[in-house]
Amino acid sequence: MFEKMFAVLGKMPEPISIDEYTARQNQLYSTFEESDVLILCSSPETIHSNDVHHPYRTQSNLLYLTGWTEPESVMCATMSSGTWKTHLFVQPKDTLKEIWEGRRPGLEGAEKDWPVDHAHSIEEVESTLIDMLSNANRVFHRMGIMSSMDDLVVSSIKNRDRARQRLGTGPISVEDPSNKIAEMRLIKSDAEIEQMKFASDVSSLAHIAAMRHGGKNATENQLQSVIEGFFRYAGTSGWSYPSIVGSGENATILHYKENNSPCTNGDVVLIDAGAEFRGYAADITRSWPTDGTFTEPQKELYQIVLDAQIAAINECVPGNPYTAPHEAARKVLAEGLIKIGVITQTLKEALDSKSGQLKDWYMHNTSHWIGLDVHDVGIYLPNGEPRTLQPGMCLTIEPGLYFGAWRPDVDCPVRYSNIGIRIEDDILVGETGPIVLTERCPKTITEIESIVGKPV
Repeated sequence: MFEKMFAVLGKMPEPISIDEYTARQNQLYSTFEESDVLILCSSPETIHSNDVHHPYRTQSNLLYLTGWTEPESVMCATMSSGTWKTHLFVQPKDTLKEIWEGRRPGLEGAEKDWPVDHAHSIEEVESTLIDMLSNANRVFHRMGIMSSMDDLVVSSIKNRDRARQRLGTGPISVEDPSNKIAEMRLIKSDAEIEQMKFASDVSSLAHIAAMRHGGKNATENQLQSVIEGFFRYAGTSGWSYPSIVGSGENATILHYKENNSPCTNGDVVLIDAGAEFRGYAADITRSWPTDGTFTEPQKELYQIVLDAQIAAINECVPGNPYTAPHEAARKVLAEGLIKIGVITQTLKEALDSKSGQLKDWYMHNTSHWIGLDVHDVGIYLPNGEPRTLQPGMCLTIEPGLYFGAWRPDVDCPVRYSNIGIRIEDDILVGETGPIVLTERCPKTITEIESIVGKPV
């Protein structure tokens, strides 16, 4: 099955160019003063047990500005002779370690193939940075990632030696650069969108593969293995977040994670899963009947959620507030539940954040940013007001309804007992309207029923 689906995937996009990384750096540097220093650290490696490591993923800001993916790395930037220079401290070549752990670019490779002016051994980072910091006034550094760099920055600020007193040099403050970089990351370039589209296409086909496998006589973990197997088969690095695969009442648990129960015939299975490609995330949720045919109660709820999602997607246009998709989805969900008798309040009453009945069945937001992080960076309410959507922004649209009969806090209608529905797509705010990056993943009732349990 994978071979046939892979054949329709299309070729991988070109990697993001060195010129684009350099342009990003220069855009950031233009917000600094001449006496500033920027420090960005890689994530620490994490231990699974003893000498076994979890798969490595570096900090997204470092990835965004350099494309560098290796551990034990530090990027810094300083002004030199009127020009900003980018330095990257990396693991040097080491034949013995490379025999065991894989080839390293080393200093030569870093300078040759990455957007940096100078590469240094990570073993020299402290001595080199001490000199850079001694001439700085302000340090842009996010604390809490690499403790040795935290200590170095704090020590430099506290230092009160004679040279500092005589010359008046040395840093006096530290500032987190994350918000500056987040503002840049909010607007995706054409090259970034290509990476995200590929991740979306792979994820869409993976969901189709799970549907074709079908839930009848399957287990949640088997469906998870189909989806994540295709992620790797198609050339991505794997999942962008741990997959959620919940059947029956498990589909009513928002962040269900066990994924180890049988898929009972006649239940709805909810799969929330997305691939990561070159650091960029996809995020798709689909809900479908394990035996391939929706029951009437399942159809009723599914169509309400789908109508809400379409209404929300239509609000993803330049100039709208970020909250517009959420408000549109809530309105359609409430109207639908009033129509089928689940909500007994008026529409205005149902939408009330404190006393409205909608919150009993829909308890999360409709959207989040997506990009290098699946819950990507960017302030939603700058100055307390919803951010205005602009071309190049990417966000998810994911309304849902969750009727968990196991919940003691609500009186779940028997007709909709243990039905959980969520439908999620990734949306690019285009110049003239929304562009669905995950459009290859089917979601109408007719489409789904024609696929579930059917071979390619």
